[in-house]
Amino acid sequence: MSLTDNDRRLYGIDDSHLLTIASVLPDNGSDRHRLQPAAVHAFITLQTAASAAGIDCQIMSSYRSFAQQQSIWDRKWQGELPILDAEHQPLDITLMTDVEKMHSILRWSALPGGSRHHWGTDFDVIDRQSVNACQHEIQLVEAEYAQDGVCGNLSQWLVAHAHEYGFYRPYAQYHGGIGCEPWHYSFEPLAQGIMQALSLSTITYLIKDSDIKGKDVILANIEIIFSRYILNQQQI
Repeated sequence: MSLTDNDRRLYGIDDSHLLTIASVLPDNGSDRHRLQPAAVHAFITLQTAASAAGIDCQIMSSYRSFAQQQSIWDRKWQGELPILDAEHQPLDITLMTDVEKMHSILRWSALPGGSRHHWGTDFDVIDRQSVNACQHEIQLVEAEYAQDGVCGNLSQWLVAHAHEYGFYRPYAQYHGGIGCEPWHYSFEPLAQGIMQALSLSTITYLIKDSDIKGKDVILANIEIIFSRYILNQQQI
């Protein structure tokens, strides 16, 4: 199977179409992060509005390549990074079957090739000023975005206003696949079309062609992974 140029962009192989935020607005606190051009401009507009409301909205994570996503996956599979349960507590992988381990990783970490962070439309945000003032080491857990959390004001502002700038939360609710992620926002005008273009056969090819850890169990469950975790279709 040969990948098209669009495939390479869609699945985190090629990032040549992305802009750094600094290329549009130098000295921005999120300057090193990369998104598609339309998403960069929309984010800067959102960020400016948040700043006027006293909120320091900064990106913590944006584009990740297939290789970067695989590194996260492999380290979790091998126990080098913790795998967290629904309450963000570490699990003992020595007590799991490979299938259980796979599902546990997928709750919070996407399969390489199936991550929205490949698209240049999605990012994770924090209120950096609040985090720094509290001397808090951000973990990206739900409690940090609750009303009394270190990013609570940011979260409430985004829920009220993000849609005005074209952004939404793809993981606003738990549907039986990806966990609820109040920190994760997506630029809807681009992301919806990308979601519709995703291909099970292409992702299967990419996994087969990789040296990802747990490859056999991934391929044996690839249709479930695609529907439950990549498309995030309702399971409960």
